This record gives sequence, structure tokens and C-alpha cells, in this order.
Amino acid sequence: MTFRGLFDWTVVVLTCQHKDSVYAFQRELEIRQQRGVLSPRALLLTVSDPQERLGSGGATLNALLVAAEHLSARAGYTVVTADVLDDAHVLILHTGRDFPWDGCSRAFCWMPIAATEQSVEGPVCCLDTLLDCLSTKVCVGSPPGVWVCSTDMILTLPTAQKISWEGFSGARVMSLPGDVSFAANHGVYLTDTEGGVRDIIYRGSEERIRSAVLPDGKVPLVSGPVFFSRLVSERLLQTHVTPPLDGCTYLGMDSGAPPLQISLYLDVLMCLCSEMTETEFVNGERTGCSSPLGPQGAAVKSARSVLWKTLRGVPLSLVYIPDGRYDYLTMSGREHVVRLTDAGTETQILSHIQEIQCVSEGSRVINTVLEGSVRVAAGAVVQHCHLQGPIEVQPGCLLSGLDLNSSPYLQHMPLTSDIILQGHRVQLGELKLTVFTVLGAYDSLEALNDEVAGSFLNQTWSQFYSRTGIKPEELWAADSALCRRLLDARLFPVFMPKAGPVGVEGVSFLLGGSGSAESWRAAWRLSLREVLSLTDQQGELHWREELFFSAGRRRAEDTLKGHTDHNLLPSIRAAVLGGQQGELLHTLDTVASGSSSDLGIAARSLACIADVLGCLAGEGQGGLRSGPAANPSWAFAFRLLEQGKLVAGVQELAKQRVLWLNRPDLLVRAARHYEGAGQILLRKAVMSANEFMFIGQSEMPPMGEWQEVECPARLDLSGGWSDTPPIAFEHGGVVVNMAVRVDGKRPIGARVRRIPKPHLVLMSTSGPPDCSVTTETVCEVLADLEDYCQPQAPGALLKSVCICSDVVCVSSSRSLEQQLLERWGGGLEVHTWSLLPHGSGLGTSSILAGAVLAGVYRCTGRSYDTISLIHTVLYLEQILTTGGGWQDQVGGLVGGIKVARSHATLPLRVHVEQLSLPQDFLSALQQRLLLIYTGKTRLARNLLQDVVRNWYSRLPAIVQNAEQLVSNAEDCARACTEGSLSGLGACIDRYWQQKKAMAPGCEPAAVRTMMNALQPLTLGQSLAGAGGGGFLFILTRHAQQEENVRQILSSTQGLRDFTVHSVELDMDGITVLQQSREHAQ
Repeated sequence: MTFRGLFDWTVVVLTCQHKDSVYAFQRELEIRQQRGVLSPRALLLTVSDPQERLGSGGATLNALLVAAEHLSARAGYTVVTADVLDDAHVLILHTGRDFPWDGCSRAFCWMPIAATEQSVEGPVCCLDTLLDCLSTKVCVGSPPGVWVCSTDMILTLPTAQKISWEGFSGARVMSLPGDVSFAANHGVYLTDTEGGVRDIIYRGSEERIRSAVLPDGKVPLVSGPVFFSRLVSERLLQTHVTPPLDGCTYLGMDSGAPPLQISLYLDVLMCLCSEMTETEFVNGERTGCSSPLGPQGAAVKSARSVLWKTLRGVPLSLVYIPDGRYDYLTMSGREHVVRLTDAGTETQILSHIQEIQCVSEGSRVINTVLEGSVRVAAGAVVQHCHLQGPIEVQPGCLLSGLDLNSSPYLQHMPLTSDIILQGHRVQLGELKLTVFTVLGAYDSLEALNDEVAGSFLNQTWSQFYSRTGIKPEELWAADSALCRRLLDARLFPVFMPKAGPVGVEGVSFLLGGSGSAESWRAAWRLSLREVLSLTDQQGELHWREELFFSAGRRRAEDTLKGHTDHNLLPSIRAAVLGGQQGELLHTLDTVASGSSSDLGIAARSLACIADVLGCLAGEGQGGLRSGPAANPSWAFAFRLLEQGKLVAGVQELAKQRVLWLNRPDLLVRAARHYEGAGQILLRKAVMSANEFMFIGQSEMPPMGEWQEVECPARLDLSGGWSDTPPIAFEHGGVVVNMAVRVDGKRPIGARVRRIPKPHLVLMSTSGPPDCSVTTETVCEVLADLEDYCQPQAPGALLKSVCICSDVVCVSSSRSLEQQLLERWGGGLEVHTWSLLPHGSGLGTSSILAGAVLAGVYRCTGRSYDTISLIHTVLYLEQILTTGGGWQDQVGGLVGGIKVARSHATLPLRVHVEQLSLPQDFLSALQQRLLLIYTGKTRLARNLLQDVVRNWYSRLPAIVQNAEQLVSNAEDCARACTEGSLSGLGACIDRYWQQKKAMAPGCEPAAVRTMMNALQPLTLGQSLAGAGGGGFLFILTRHAQQEENVRQILSSTQGLRDFTVHSVELDMDGITVLQQSREHAQ
């Protein structure tokens, strides 16, 4: 179920039969408002009926009065005024009578439907389906006024209704189609050709019902929604001061007015029907409402006369929705079980099932925890239970409200098919306890016990009496012989005078199991009607909430340990809104501490804790989630994690967390530090790539001989972001990219030589020749290398290379000079260069790291292969703390066009396959690829934190996009090997859309203008680099389009600082140049 949008209700009023329900139901409304189901501006009111058997009409008048009173007070009035209804959209919902299959009424009966696209996890009850139907399909576009609807049915409308409100006045009813046979026990509208309502037929004869048949062969059912215009609502409001209708309201009751029962349909709406006469309306005897001939006959007639004078002349029109479906929640247990098993498509809803293979398809498990072997057959329903197997739930059964203590008895209870076993939380004075009832799904609760239809546990009463020895007079009072119904049979043991409350074992005897008639007779017993009237609805809702959060925590644990792509954010938000964050944080701490064998799990667990803290801070409160994470208070915990002491580190994080919970800004800062802690574990997980670093020994070149290396840049054709940890090892990554020369040159290079002096000389030049910047860093002592893990520190990349390649060890007790002399006979001089602008998006830093590593390895007498270099760069970037994926070094170190893959597992291993391409495709590609420097730079690091956070949360859009990145990369590889330029272009275009979905904001306005201008010339185009980058690359439809591109861009308003560059495919990748020897100082 998708909640598509909010109708801007001014007031939502929920009426309830019992005064004890008010607090519990009010909280349920407020929870829905917090979850976003109801508008945050709506005033929510729960109103109990002032008296029993008030009737739907009386409840409506009372609810309207309460709504107007609250709105009047809000507006500053001291008396109730109808002026507050001028612009108000009021919704009145009636919960109605007790429902035998759910102690919290039909409104809060859970349905096995998933609330998709909901930001806060929560159940879908009948009330929710009704709110969604009204707010998105029925009430849209309606003028100010009052909508009234009962909650005892499920309305299904496939599409939003286009209801015309132009020129509307009066009252309007919505009707759905039904069969004549169904209408025999229901109400139908009799209409004229203009859609006006002539009469309302309730439980009429077949002949009378057939007079209402429409051309489609159906009859228009009395189906729930009723609308009163602003003027009619004012007239209804006036009745609260008019006797005897004032007896329907709490004000009348408080003023001593005698109570009165009024029907919404058969009294209020009936007087609007065009065929109704005053005499017939006032004096008529109608099934389903108060009789004018009964004890209250005079009051009933008087009330009807007032209604006639107040409302007569108001037009009543009908809107018939032929493709809708109306499902009234009857008292039939069998119908309810079928309703639950037919609804939705998922077997389990908001539940945790330890052995999922035991639950059959076609069954439903709702808000339940099942431990061990609990076998649920097709057609069975288990809801609001916590059970421990072994237990067998047979077809057609409904188990509801059973706690863990019930399990030992259930394991030995003779539960046959079509049995309904329920636990009810009730309150008897000061005593709160759980009462268990058992019934047959086919039992008729209201049938007389001597009728053919009368049964108990799907058996005739005579069979039950014979089997148990129980006598009718033990179930019903002696004077009730003519009205003995199952609903009133005192069957269910509650309390033993000497032993206390009776558990589920009390109904075992009724089923033919353990127990005796003597113990049954000795117990205090209640009928189902009494149980329902005594239900502690607040306690019942609390039990369901406890189960909901417990199952949610268990699912979160399974999600993390099972590496599943389940979005935990809705569950986290629900826990925070429900005040359950402490229990959830404990669960996440436990999962993180126990995941030393898989640091990916631990890292995601810490990211989830950060999400909890962010939710506690509040939406948009406390500052941005991304920010620094180096507060000294957290340093000890971070140090423990760096040392591999996971359990102690997680405990220290939790200890520190307690001190940061009392303000939104502190919560956000704590969340940043938890993300920082997660990054430590993520880096350690990625460092498992060192298993695939194979560095050998070779002859060390002479002192002073330069080892010079050049590399092409990288163009990513598809799949970028899927190579980024943790996506690369949790989902698996696939990237297609190519090695390229820019303006005929390999733009990235390094040269390294040994020098006699035992120090490190690190020089780097970056940028095009006309505006390059050169920095020099000299390391004389080990302390000069300690900032190697701070990416912005001078020479940090080159320092990390020296550490990663074991040139020096910063933690050694030996000095830098000693280490260099002992191992290498002197120091090292390293020169690097990049001809590309900073933030180019062409993979510069990773490729440069590979080039420097190659130079250092050769200079120090070690051998390597390209695959080892790729994994060493991945390892190095974790040391450097920049993170990032593996595709950049693959692109620049391996020549040609290739597809690289990593599987969804640790250790992280990259497999590279160079693609064999048709020669004519290569030639055509060379003539159609162009690079355009946009003048705009964007660093991938600015985006990386948000992408990783969203991935850890498993936002559905991110998970789907990751899958599409991988599949598009495979399509791209196929297009290349098949020599399809158009196929390649389509993949590049899709890839650009996927990049934007993964990292919103990576498309500057000027770049959008540029791409729009070039679109007619191109088969595909994308900004380079996972983070947007500074270069745009295009695949043109025709060859040699460089000049055309310049002309188009030059003539496009708002574009400046761009440059167009040629690009050539480099088939060699990393290349060692001819060694040269200079005098080394």
C-alpha cells in the first residue's frame, strides 16, 4: 500500500463506543500524524459516545459539536460558532460496535499489507486503508464541509475518482456496487435518473431491493462516505441546542437531557430522500433504528420532526463508483480469516520468523515473533503472537494475542483446522489479565443455540454437550432460554478462586485436550461479549506495540548479519518515535561487537547507530549530518578500533554516546563520530585486499638511476560508484572504463631514484604546464611522516606510498635515517606530475598512486604485476583515509577498454578483463570521442559520505540504482565487443542518469546547459568521474566534430572557461620509460 499524499484535513474526529478507549485511540491517531499518514496541521480528536447505543446519527452530531467547539476555542471564541466551519474540512470516523476478531475494534484491525514508500514503518490497519482511500481517491477536490464515514468496512477503489463539485449544494453519499443477495442484509439507495436519492432501503424484500438495480445489474450499496456541505453542517450543528436532539451530545447529557438514539442513514439522511413524506418519516417503523412506537416513541417522533424542519429541502445526491469494492467486516470468523489470507501478497508482515521454511505460502503472519519450528499451514493466520515451537497451526486457523508463556500448552493442544484461538487483555476492576477464548471459524456468534446454524467449535451444541458433559444452564442464565447465543455463552475460564488467573490451558478442555469439567466449573467464566466489553484496549495496543518493536529489532539484526538490502531507516524512525531507541541501540551495539569476523557488518551497524542519533536530533535539527569527526572525546574509542579491539571500541563508543544525547546539535555531532568510527572499520575491511598484493624481489638499480613511469588517464564509460566500498563488496561492482591520452599525452607520471642522503625528497607538480603548481616536502625524521593519513597535509599521498610500500615503518623504534641506510643504502627522491586540472574526474590521484608505487618498487629492487598494483592502491587509499573505489587505478594502469568486477564478498578482490574489440569500432571510436573541460570542478570526496550513508541505509532508490549500474556496465561491455557505437552511447547516457541518482547535485547548471546544447551532436555524454568531475566526455554521432563542438559552445549563452581536448585510446596502460641516470646528491 502506498500513501500517495495528504488531504489537508482541518479536523479528524474518531468516535468510540467506550470511554476507556479515548486515550488509546487518540494516541493511535497521533502516531499516524507523526508517521506522516495524517497532515501535521490537522487537529486530532477522539470522542467517546456520551451514552451507550447512541446510534451513528447521534455520534455524528456529538462529534460535530466537539469539533466546532475546539475550532471555536482555537479561533478565540468563548462560545461555539458555526463560523469556524466556513473553510474547514472535517472528517468524522465512527469505530462502531465491538468486533469479535479484534479487541481494538475494526478500525485498528491489522491487515497483511505492506506500507510501501512510507518514511516511518508502521502497520496498515483498516483505518489506514480507509484514510488513504478517502484522502487520495474520494475527498479530493471537495469543498469545505463535513465527511462522515464508519470504519467497519474496507473500501477498495482502483483509481482516484473524478467527482465534479461544480454547483454542488446539500449532501452527497458515495455508493459502491453490490449483489441483490448481499443487499438483503444491508442497505441500498434508490435513485432517480439525475442521481438524486429517492429512498434508502434497509433489509428490504428482494422485490424492493430489485427496484434499485442499476443498468450494470448491481445495486448501489449504503457504503460509508457521506458529505455535508458547509450550510448543511451548520444546520446539523444547531441541533445541539434543540430538544430532544440535544440528548445526543455530551452537552445535553451534562445538562440533564434524556438520551436519544439516532441513525445517520435511517434518520438524518432519510429525511432528505425525495420520496419520503413527513408523516411517513416521523411515524414510520423502520428496521435498524429507534422505533416511534417503543418506550421512547414520543422522543423519537419529536426528534424526527426537528430533523424534518431543520433539513428538509436539502438535496441529497449520489455518486456511484462502479469499479469499487465494498467489504463489510461481518461477525463471521471464517470470512475474516479468508479476508486476511486473501489480502496483500506477502506471507509475513512486520514479523520475525526464525524458521521461515515452516511458514507456508498462502498463510499470513502479522506482527508476530516465531521462534523455532512453528509450522503455519496455507490458509492460516497468526497475528500479534510470540510463540516458541514446536507448534502446528492448521489450515483455516486464526491465532491472535498469544504470548510466549502460551507456547508449552499450545504444543500439546489439539488444534484442528478452522479454530480461532485468541488472547484478550482485559481489566476487571483493578485486576489486569489475559483471557483466552476459542471458537470455530464456522460458528455463528448470534445464532440461537437450538437453531440448525447454532454451533461451537464447528460442532453442534448437542455434540459439544455430549463430549464435555457441560449443560446449557451452565452457560446461560435460566431465564434466557429463548435467546441463548454463542456470543453470550459463559464458556471461557478467567480466574480460579484459589489458584488465580487461568492461562491458555483453560480452553484446552473445551477443545478436547487436558483439563476436566470440574475445574472448568470451578473457574469464574466470561462470555465473548463480556470479554469484548472488558477489553483493556490500551493494554492490547501496548502488547502489539511491544511485539512490533521486538520484531523490528530482530529483523534489523537479521538484515545486518545477512547482508540483505532491507531499508532500515523506516524501522529506525518508528523506534525513535515510539521511544524505543534505547533497546534498538543496544541491539546495534551487540551486532557490531559480535562482527569481528566481518567488519563490513560492524561498519554498517555503526552507520545505523548514526542514523538513530540523527533521527533523535530531529529532521533538519542540529546541523548537517556530514561534518568533522575528530573531537578528542571520541579519540580513545577510535584508537581502540584502529588497534583492532572491536568489542572494547564499540563499548567505549556507547559510553561516550550517553554524554551526547541531550541536545540536537550534540546528537548530530555524535552521529558524525559514529560515521567516522564506521569509516575506520570500513577501511579495515577494504584492507583485506592486501591478500592479493604479490610483491617479489628483483635486482636493485644503481644509486641515482631514475625509474620513470607514465600512465594514461581514465574515462569511466559505465558502472562507477558500484566499485566504491562498501557497495563493491556488499552488492558487487562492475565497471567498464578506458585508458586515454589527453591531447596526445599520457598526463600522469612519476620518477623515483635512490639518493645517498638518508632522507625523503617528495616533489609533486600538478596542473597544465601554463599554470602548474609544484610543492616539495622533505622528510628528515619519522615525525615528518606522521600526517600521512591526513589527505590535505603536504605530500600526504607520497608519504602514504612510502609507508604502504614498506620503504619505512613509522611505528619503528629505529630512526628514519637508520631505516633508510640499513634497507636502501640512502634516501629516496620522488617526483610526480599530473597535467590535468585538480578535480578533473579522470582518476588522477589513484592512477598517480599506482605510478609512484611502481617507481618506488623498481627503485628499491622489487617486482610487481599490474593486478597487485591495483590492490595495493586500494590498500593505500585506506591508509590515506580517502576511501574511494578501485575503478580509477584499473582505468589508468590497464590499457585499452576493459570490464572490471568485484564480487559481493570479503576480502575485496578485483578481476580485470581487457575487451577484444573490432578494429573498425576502435577507429570509429577514436574519431568520435572528445573531452571538454567545463571549468567546473567537483571532488568525489564531497559526495562520498552521503552516498555511503544512503547505501548503508539501503534506501530503495540507491539499491535499485546500484543494480542498474551493474547491469548497464554489462550492457556497455557487450556493446563494445559487438562494435555498437549507438549501444555504447545509450549506455553512457544511462550511466549519467544513474550518476545523478546516486549523487544528486553533481550536475552544475552550466554543465546542464552545455549538455543540452551538445545533445543533437551526440550518441552519449557524461561528466567524467563518480563525483561529477571537471571533464565532460562526449561520443559524437559523426567523426571529427571538434570544431563544431567549439562553435556550438561558443555561441551558447552563459558558457565560458571551457576548453575542448582530443582524446585517444591508450592500449598500453602503465608504462616504464627508459631509465636515466643523473648525479644524485
